[in-house]
Amino acid sequence: MKYRPEFPVTGFDDLNAARAWAAGFVQWYNFEHRHSGIRYVTPAQRHAGDDRALLAARHALYVRARACNPARWSRHTRNWTPVGAVRLNP
Repeated sequence: MKYRPEFPVTGFDDLNAARAWAAGFVQWYNFEHRHSGIRYVTPAQRHAGDDRALLAARHALYVRARACNPARWSRHTRNWTPVGAVRLNP
């Protein structure tokens, strides 16, 4: 968290300011941040089960793009298969 650009360099003025910042960070992390470890979906999308449909749509888009202009692609497209169980400390 302290490496986020909006993290205050001089710390927080009080506990309420720290709580407000942390609440904003959690909101961003869960609903806006596309996490590389879960194939660039948000944790909220993953938790809601929306990741499978999103990843299938992304895969279809990449397949169409590659078919339209195969010279642009030197390798396979990104792996869009859903990730299995994720643990913080395996």
